[in-house]
Amino acid sequence: MRLAPRALCSAAGAAWRESFPLGSHDVARWFPGHMAKGLKKMQSSLKLVDCIIEVHDARIPFSGRNPLFQETLGIKPHLLVLNKMDLADLTEKQKILRHLEREGLKNVIFTNCVKDENIKQVVPVVTELIGNSYRYNRGENMEFCIMVIGVPNVGKSSLINSLRRQHLKKGKATRVGGEPGITRSVMSRIQVSERPLMFLLDTPGVLAPRIESVETGLKLALCASGRDRGRALTSLLFPGTVLDHLVGEETLADYLLYTLNRHQLFGYVQHYGLGEACDDVASVLKRVAIKLRKTQKVKVLTGTGNVNVIQPNYLAAARDLLRTFRSGLLGPVMLDRDLLQSLPAVGPSQALGPGDA
Repeated sequence: MRLAPRALCSAAGAAWRESFPLGSHDVARWFPGHMAKGLKKMQSSLKLVDCIIEVHDARIPFSGRNPLFQETLGIKPHLLVLNKMDLADLTEKQKILRHLEREGLKNVIFTNCVKDENIKQVVPVVTELIGNSYRYNRGENMEFCIMVIGVPNVGKSSLINSLRRQHLKKGKATRVGGEPGITRSVMSRIQVSERPLMFLLDTPGVLAPRIESVETGLKLALCASGRDRGRALTSLLFPGTVLDHLVGEETLADYLLYTLNRHQLFGYVQHYGLGEACDDVASVLKRVAIKLRKTQKVKVLTGTGNVNVIQPNYLAAARDLLRTFRSGLLGPVMLDRDLLQSLPAVGPSQALGPGDA
């Protein structure tokens, strides 16, 4: 998705916004009751578990992970699965792995559960982790039990279904909940492998009691797949209004535009045939709405009475821009690029990544 050379040079040299105006928005400073209950249930089930698999989004490897997981569940061997690698810009993958290792996460696998990429690495790594750990009261048990955890909408159920396809040649075992924190087969045992005999416990998505910044909340909301689930997650992150309207889909679209331009990712220009990149969200959404023929009639009060005026549907355009981004049609992105660039240099990593044995 490249611009024409002249347009690309012009876009690359443009003065993009250096910060995003967060206004009066605030992120959740609360712990939803169903999430507190879910975390407590995870803790009570630890005695049944041999290993923890934490699933997170590869586009935000540092942002939004719940620190309570490490604090309350950290007594068990831990594997971090960074899912949706097909949507992530992993040109600095080794730097990501090195810094995750510095945080104590030595076992990391990037996956694409839709196409089952790197899924076959999971069971051998988990088996090795369990073999190198003390199983306490489960020492005599020949089957392995793994707990799958993560914040909402990062692909926990998709990972389970992908493992079943790879190892059991069977279809879906878990239904993905339509709302964050709602997983229909919560804490039920799901077989994913015959040799070794391995069962997984699916769990509800649990956000941290306090999201560290509004920008982290916006990143999490951008990464939520699907319009309904994206809106529902936003309602948890920014309570006070209805679904995505908490910050508004137009605000999310503006943050997306700000991010794409700063990272010089101009795929949206070619996708919508806009001609040139632009940092003004109203202008971009207007052109997208016109391109998609998304218009609406609005009554305007004039001196001679009400007049119906055809205007671009900015909300419909914002929704389409978000859907296009979430589908990967604007190209791979690393939403944590600024965090990655600010990290100090560290030594080599032994963590696993795509293509690693």
